[in-house]
Amino acid sequence: MTVVEDRKPRSTPRTRRERERWARFLLLGVCMVFASASAVLVPLELPLGWDEIVYASRFGPFEPGAAPGVPFSAPRTRGVPVLVAPVAAWSDSVVLLRLWLTALATAALYLGFAPWRRALPRFPEAAGVAAALYGSLWIALFYAGAAMPNHYTAMGAAAAVGLFLHPAPRPRTYAGIAAGLALAALMRPNDGVAVALPLLAAATLVPLWRARGRALAVAAGAAAGLLPWVVEAYVRFGGVRERLDDASEVQGGLRFTDSARHQFTAVDGPLLCRPCTGDGVRVPALSWWLLLAVFVPLGVWSVRRLRRTRRIREPQAPTRPAAALLLALTTALCAALPYVLLVPYTAPRFLLPAHALLAVPAALGVLAAARWARRARQPVLAGGVLAVLLAAHLTVQATLTSGNTRIQAAAREDWQRVAEVLHRHGVRPPCLLRGNTTVIPLAYTAGCEPAPRGDDRRPSALVLRRHAAPAWARDWIRIPVPDTYAPGWQVHLPPGPPGPPAPPAAS
Repeated sequence: MTVVEDRKPRSTPRTRRERERWARFLLLGVCMVFASASAVLVPLELPLGWDEIVYASRFGPFEPGAAPGVPFSAPRTRGVPVLVAPVAAWSDSVVLLRLWLTALATAALYLGFAPWRRALPRFPEAAGVAAALYGSLWIALFYAGAAMPNHYTAMGAAAAVGLFLHPAPRPRTYAGIAAGLALAALMRPNDGVAVALPLLAAATLVPLWRARGRALAVAAGAAAGLLPWVVEAYVRFGGVRERLDDASEVQGGLRFTDSARHQFTAVDGPLLCRPCTGDGVRVPALSWWLLLAVFVPLGVWSVRRLRRTRRIREPQAPTRPAAALLLALTTALCAALPYVLLVPYTAPRFLLPAHALLAVPAALGVLAAARWARRARQPVLAGGVLAVLLAAHLTVQATLTSGNTRIQAAAREDWQRVAEVLHRHGVRPPCLLRGNTTVIPLAYTAGCEPAPRGDDRRPSALVLRRHAAPAWARDWIRIPVPDTYAPGWQVHLPPGPPGPPAPPAAS
């Protein structure tokens, strides 16, 4: 009697090349859809936001006219100005700037997930699926054309971890690890350090990845990204400790806090939840977290099951897929923890690096679910359930992108309405503006100087929203701003004709 072993056919070099080619085209297609969806859902003419104004105003075309420059506070870094410089240095076109940034964000999406084709050689198509999961998030779509650092931090982290996992690294692999971490640290130093620490630990402690080249690449990349921040700390703030203290003060005092629940309340907006006490959790907006709760464990289980199967057939087979997912999950946790434990406010974009890394095991979970659906007794029904689940996720994310875009467009138009009231009543450059909220973009739009912290000069005007005037301005003329999206805007003008900023009355 002849026994025939039931074995899956081994992959031939031709089929491996075909899968790799298909994986590359899938990733390219996802990137093109990402760019198109972002341009459709987020108008290119959307006015610059608060942070974008700070970064773009480093360059002449975006400078606020006769007013002094917009303050560049301690928490900010020079990474985003480097991104916008090729356009902002010679043109003040917001549309052109957003086109340039969308192209950069699309290239970053490809470079961030491309290394995972080799990091997971048995699942090269997981790179495209992971990019699709991450790129479908409303946060990623909204910020694709924005002058903001978080998407690039996320892609630098994803690329660095993916390259770190490559078998038999080459010199260019080490250079890629360093470049990814340098990008992450240049954009947001705290994120760069949070990603570098678990990689450095893995390169020195885990036998599977223990190598001097990996450790040096991680250390060199993080150091290169941090160097501009450190140099500026000594030039402008007197040292690293002083800059950290100043940054903590600007951010409301970094301390141990519990912001975990705020991550769920802010998952659908607003862009900045500060404070986050008045917001609630809306179940449809939790679709991404629900997908992660289902597909991340499924992805981990699928590679562990594969490892057990390979041990039976090939006892010496490597365990890279399971170890790769463990490193991705560990790095994602390290990237998220500072925002959960130390920052007393939240913004959805803060967790983009964690989302990018969690998308990899989630992608393997989606692929495992697709394989299970094909082998199910009713493949059409099983595949339909999976398709409906993913379609619901895409619908929710597209709706959130459009909704937050409309809110931001209307809210940023309020700055122009406030500026029109100021100009109508004679407040023109040179002028000093004070307020209780968003004073920097208001002053920029009006061509005024925003009063920095501790400034004792009497302002040319005081702009408040839902806030009573201080004692020294109680006798000032109060002018409501009409037709605003956010109600309650009021301009307070000193009695008499407008003039240049003067020392304040007793406060």
